[in-house]
Amino acid sequence: MIAIKDFTDVTYTTDSGVGIITINRPDRYNALRGRTVDELLAAFKYAWVDQEVGAVIVTGAGEKAFCTGGDQKERAETGGYGETETGMFEIESLHKLIRAIPKPVIAAVNGFAIGGGHVLHVLCDLSIASTNAKFGQVGPRVGSFDAGFGSAYLARVVGEKRAREIWFLCEQYDPETAERWGLVNKVVAPDQLMAASMEWAKKVAALSPTALKALKHSFNADSDHIMGIQSLAFDVLDLYTKTDEAKEGGAAFTEKRAPDYSKFRKN
Repeated sequence: MIAIKDFTDVTYTTDSGVGIITINRPDRYNALRGRTVDELLAAFKYAWVDQEVGAVIVTGAGEKAFCTGGDQKERAETGGYGETETGMFEIESLHKLIRAIPKPVIAAVNGFAIGGGHVLHVLCDLSIASTNAKFGQVGPRVGSFDAGFGSAYLARVVGEKRAREIWFLCEQYDPETAERWGLVNKVVAPDQLMAASMEWAKKVAALSPTALKALKHSFNADSDHIMGIQSLAFDVLDLYTKTDEAKEGGAAFTEKRAPDYSKFRKN
């Protein structure tokens, strides 16, 4: 496991019983490469085993983005997301870990929560958004998708019609809409985001850890079957990303043009 002192893409600190995980790639809108995911996995594990930590906050560095999902620029240039400890891009493991860690996780959403970044905040137990936050999906536009927790669990959160709208239209939504739909719990001014998140995290950390653990597992139990769907979905995604159809989406994103999927539409 990567040592905290060796982190390059993520920072991990603790304060008053709260573990604070920050995706630290603001120059890439906190997009995820392989190294980023490896460090996020390590940071959540450090928070898990730290007996002084009772709650976790995850956020993004800077004001522009919480997280914009997989680094599409790197994917288009190299065909993947860069080197990792295991040779795999372990985003599926990260999703499972956020649900499994027996401590409530609060997403402090600053700026864009798009694509895989949107999935990331949805998987957190609570979400607090700044007034400059933007939410949405881009997968079908850039040649990707999350047919696991990113869609099936999203439907549990906002309902089938809203979830399909988010994925089928690939539009962006303001924090007021996100709060109305139940995507986030609270909206605050940007300069109050971390203070509000810390206030909630400290309240959580003051409660019975055993009670919180049991409650989190109980909340998760109703949707745990999605893990099986998730595994199947990522197997399909791995095959899909190697196709010309997916590559067209990635290339269009890098070249800042609309993708042309017309030749891939078959009966």
